[in-house]
Amino acid sequence: MSNDVILLTEAAALQIKEMIKQNEEEGAFLRVAVQGGGCSGLSYGVGFDHEVKDGDIKFEQHGIQILVDKESAPVLQGTKIDFKQSMMGGGFTIDNPNAIASCGCGSSFKTATNAGTPEEC
Repeated sequence: MSNDVILLTEAAALQIKEMIKQNEEEGAFLRVAVQGGGCSGLSYGVGFDHEVKDGDIKFEQHGIQILVDKESAPVLQGTKIDFKQSMMGGGFTIDNPNAIASCGCGSSFKTATNAGTPEEC
């Protein structure tokens, strides 16, 4: 497994850098994780963190330091995070090749090997 668990596009990195600046999070890592919950059983956790934990996979793309915990890494392997801008505004997209099903709102998913624990929507 490559150390680069996910692919962060340049557009996503530019938006994340802006968010780091706006939120005064200089020096923070971008933590990407998978947690139980959501309609389909698993959901994404994305946020800033200032601490590297035991077992974290650490890598850098486009000047962004990224952390993924070892439990989330297999589920996230090959995931692409992008930022799309449209006339209605912009937003992050997550394209996970391991997801075999997702809920209607697109915020939760399941994989062939991990269905998680679904919650009512």
